[in-house]
Amino acid sequence: GGADKVARQKARGKLNARERLAALLDPESFREIGKIAGRGHYAGNGELDGFSASNFIFGRGHINGAPVVATADDFTVRGGAADAALHRKFEQGEQMAHELRLPLIRMIDGTGGGGSVTMLEDMGFTYVPYVPGWQHVIKNLETVPVVAMALGPTAGLGAARVVASHYSIMVRGLAQIFSAGPAVAAFLGEELSKEELGGADIHARNGVVDDEAESEAA
Repeated sequence: GGADKVARQKARGKLNARERLAALLDPESFREIGKIAGRGHYAGNGELDGFSASNFIFGRGHINGAPVVATADDFTVRGGAADAALHRKFEQGEQMAHELRLPLIRMIDGTGGGGSVTMLEDMGFTYVPYVPGWQHVIKNLETVPVVAMALGPTAGLGAARVVASHYSIMVRGLAQIFSAGPAVAAFLGEELSKEELGGADIHARNGVVDDEAESEAA
């Protein structure tokens, strides 16, 4: 998402997506899929003059020598919004896990995915209620172990990906989980902070997530 957005991520005490993958996986074991997937920007003559990478990174790697499929949201690109991740890439990550029968790890740090205002303006529609690729999320619950980590604000599809797992964990003070954020709650007449709406004090105790950690490193 650029130097400024990466700096903001770091200022909040968060690792970026690639640092998370490096911390999770055995050194030199990650084999990325779809590295150049993203959105091209074209000049009037049709020549490519810019490129925005997808905000979803996935591939195969090893943890203590055991193979896994690892995925990470990049919050620095449009707040990790799932519809900006090019949903085919998200689908492929989920498919890879159950087709190869490998454990799946989701590092989630992103917002909705049911179709943003930008998507509505650009395409004239959203994909609510159908969410592309959700059938693969459900399939994985019956075929492979799935671990989900909430590593920042997770709303909409991000929140759904957290709970559609066999084991989920969130970082206290850093991660919040909700269907929609404080701005939506305020519109409905409830003035709530992110923590009041979906912090660890709520979800690590009501069964939405299984566990909490005191820091991202933990």
